Amino acid sequence: MNRLADESSPYLRQHADNPVDWYPWGDEAFGSARERDVPVLLSVGYSACHWCHVMAHESFEDPATAEVLNRLFVNVKVDREERPDVDAVYMDAVQAMNGHGGWPMTVFLAPDGRPFFGGTYFPRTARGGMPSFLDVCQAVEDAWRSRRDDLLEQADSLVEELAQTARLAPAADGEVSHHQLLADALDGLRRQFDPEWGGFGRAPKFPQAMSLDLILRLRARGIATEADLAMVTTTLDAMASGGLYDHLGGGFARYSTDAFWMVPHFEKMLYDQALLARAYLHAWQVTGEPRFRQVLEETVEYVLRDLRAPGGALWSAEDADAEGEEGRFSVWRPEEIDAAVTDPEAAAAAIEWYGVTPAGNFEGSNILHRPIRGDLLRPPAVEQARRALFEARTRRVRPGLDDKVLTEWNALFVATLAEAAAATGTLAWQRAAVEIADFLLRELRRPDGRWLRAWHARSGARHLAVAADVAAVVDAFTRLAETTGEARWIDEARASADGLLAGFWDDERGGVFTTGHDAEPLVARQKDLVDNATPSANSAAALGLARLAALTGDDRYAQSARALVTLVAAPAAAHPTAFAHLLAAVDLLAGPTVEIVVAGDRPDLLEVAMATWRPHAVLAWGEPYESPLWEGRPPGAAYVCRAFTCGLPATTPEALEAQLATSGP
Repeated sequence: MNRLADESSPYLRQHADNPVDWYPWGDEAFGSARERDVPVLLSVGYSACHWCHVMAHESFEDPATAEVLNRLFVNVKVDREERPDVDAVYMDAVQAMNGHGGWPMTVFLAPDGRPFFGGTYFPRTARGGMPSFLDVCQAVEDAWRSRRDDLLEQADSLVEELAQTARLAPAADGEVSHHQLLADALDGLRRQFDPEWGGFGRAPKFPQAMSLDLILRLRARGIATEADLAMVTTTLDAMASGGLYDHLGGGFARYSTDAFWMVPHFEKMLYDQALLARAYLHAWQVTGEPRFRQVLEETVEYVLRDLRAPGGALWSAEDADAEGEEGRFSVWRPEEIDAAVTDPEAAAAAIEWYGVTPAGNFEGSNILHRPIRGDLLRPPAVEQARRALFEARTRRVRPGLDDKVLTEWNALFVATLAEAAAATGTLAWQRAAVEIADFLLRELRRPDGRWLRAWHARSGARHLAVAADVAAVVDAFTRLAETTGEARWIDEARASADGLLAGFWDDERGGVFTTGHDAEPLVARQKDLVDNATPSANSAAALGLARLAALTGDDRYAQSARALVTLVAAPAAAHPTAFAHLLAAVDLLAGPTVEIVVAGDRPDLLEVAMATWRPHAVLAWGEPYESPLWEGRPPGAAYVCRAFTCGLPATTPEALEAQLATSGP
């Protein structure tokens, strides 16, 4: 065993038996590299990554390859999900060198951490225009010995480029036209939309749930048209009908390898479930279509059934591979369906419903899908078969589980689950959301209030939280306050927001740094600005702070949210899919924000307040807390306010409905 055997990360422990003498990220590794005067080979991945497994099997498990790596380098393994700060710095370097990036990521560093060469997956033997991994290693070692000055000069240039995000400054005039910014972003989404199969761009195709949610918000504002709404429904129908969706157990794979959502990479990530469930929730609320609610319910059921840890928190992911084969857990042959479904008529119905053929659509087997796009409400015979197939699948070897708990990803799901609980009246979801949040408070926040990033049953909490963790927590706690009516969640949201602004804020240019002021220095200190698979730290902070300001009346939070928007306004207009979550904050800040207060015990009024999705509204009810919204509010009525200017008390559901109907943007 190497030095990874005692690590908490499942990804690192997957490499504990490698003949490679791996180090975890830290001073010991870089000290050894300085002492030996050799480069550091940094390998970054995550436990559910299929190509990470391929490179491990081909190279890291091979004794001959390991002998070369151990002789030439100090070898460091990083779990990108535990250390997104480290991953981001070196991913930017790889993209600068190659024009693209991905995982596994392979980067060669000077002993002080400066990157000078890198790439992604390297095969064991040269093929397809890619050099072999050993050829790359030998070339790097030769360059380190013979052309070191050139390498270090290149490293200096890369480090200078890596700090660009931190140097971004607001436009000189500091003025942002929120409405124009939203209109420009919507035009950009229209241009990128795939009208045939939905989604944005070409294969490989990612769900981009935040872009879909943005369109729904702009529909509520009146900017987006019925045709724009069709971008959302087309995409949601295509994704839920294709192989990206797990038709037996619910939940979504990470992305589709093709343009039509058929063949996924089969890993299932918690953050995708959080963001896609939110998009289907809002689509159901906007359209009333029951198929969207079905996808929401099945996705939530998947998470709470298969990713729930003892104590209530949520694990991170399930692998793409089972028994060493990608997708093995999920695919079916016709004869397997016949064997699992004892009723021949139900089996035949399922084979037809899910488009199963003898030839298959994936390496001789079938990825279940619905050939009639959007026809998702299953008839009784198909539902009977689905349950039988699900039960049969539980007897298969499951994909590997990444059983670490990440603050950010759990908070993303808490926000979705809390909102969904309020919209559907599902108290079990509300209880689950509270249980997850309580776990985070108990296990991932230090006594001094400093948030931590990752928890594992083996080791407890580790690694300082990055800004994205804290920003996600702020949003989750405000959503819980609105769902439960408990004032403690506002208190927790305030405390976390104050910690975010005190610990991460850039006083010179605005925005939040990825790492806190107390964090380990890396070769560059960056700002997480672009929405990728998850909201960027600055996007999440902008929306969370804007909503907290609306609930509390504390203008410090609103000012910070506006500063965040101003910082990235120009690139957001030009690249809307890269800033969709930030644009949701722009939409809220564009106003007018609607504040709804239900004072006293009036469940009939509360039901009206929660019945419709109002993305520009916040809701206060239950236990009062310090806020202008609660001042002078006799119980027994609802109050609808715009920018803290309120109408007459509404004492009947009809009166409240009438006020809300005229209160929107």
